[in-house]
Amino acid sequence: MRILVIGYGSIAKKHILGLGRIDTNFEIFALRHTAPADSIAGVQNIYSWEELPKDLTFVLISNPTSEHFNTIIKASELGIPLFIEKPPISKLSDKQHVLATVNKNKNITYCAFSLRFHPVIQWLKNNISVSDIIELSAYCGSYLPDWRPNVDYRKMYSAIKELGGGVHLDLIHELDYVYWLLGEPIEYSGSVSQLSDLEINVPDYANYQLKYAHSIATIQLNYYRKNPKRTIEIVLKNEELFVDLINNKVIDSNKNILFEAENDLIGLYENQMRYFISCIKEGKQPMNSLKEAIETLEIALNVKSV
Repeated sequence: MRILVIGYGSIAKKHILGLGRIDTNFEIFALRHTAPADSIAGVQNIYSWEELPKDLTFVLISNPTSEHFNTIIKASELGIPLFIEKPPISKLSDKQHVLATVNKNKNITYCAFSLRFHPVIQWLKNNISVSDIIELSAYCGSYLPDWRPNVDYRKMYSAIKELGGGVHLDLIHELDYVYWLLGEPIEYSGSVSQLSDLEINVPDYANYQLKYAHSIATIQLNYYRKNPKRTIEIVLKNEELFVDLINNKVIDSNKNILFEAENDLIGLYENQMRYFISCIKEGKQPMNSLKEAIETLEIALNVKSV
């Protein structure tokens, strides 16, 4: 396999580590914008689209969200599959153009929401009937300055509006897995805010309410919680479940552990990449195509700012 990586940062490296568990027979080409770029073992740096090798298998797009639109448009011209880091684009005004372009060029597209491959989320998908759910509450909070040790959080794309940052985009995983578990809501509402004293110009808090025919889902996200928490509480017709996504457990109302898994971060990326490659080999459009991922993004961007 020959893979073009656009945006060879920490997330791209995790995707490549996941790929390495599947197949070690691949070549990585990184399209860099600054010459000379740092040398990376096993990676060939290139500096223009004209230098692209032939017979690329797919493009991995993981540059800042604000650059996704132009990158997808350009990469789409190659007529090969596109693996796009979440969120897919940063502005809904780009929706029609980007979807028309990938449709015209017949690209297989996948937007990388790795939590769909989290063993706990997989367990919920396979073991809980949507018709039994009355209420679902998802929460994800952590402290942005702790995300990357020795990196000034104020310079991270997460903290900068112009780069597509903000908790509503950065932690869009919660919206995605709720959408995947429960489906498209009948209606939704919510808001984004800047509540803390973090030195950022983007929302650090977001909340959503998704209404379904016989249930409701609520989601809360923040950048300022010092002790990380990532949980789901589910009220079923005859049971209540507590889901801990950090410690990989599902617990019932009697404190029984219904499911537990080992912590394997790269395993999420491996399973996701394994799925994507299988779709390429079978020539089928994956779940969470660009179109589906933009449907989730519309919820994140169509709520009010307060």
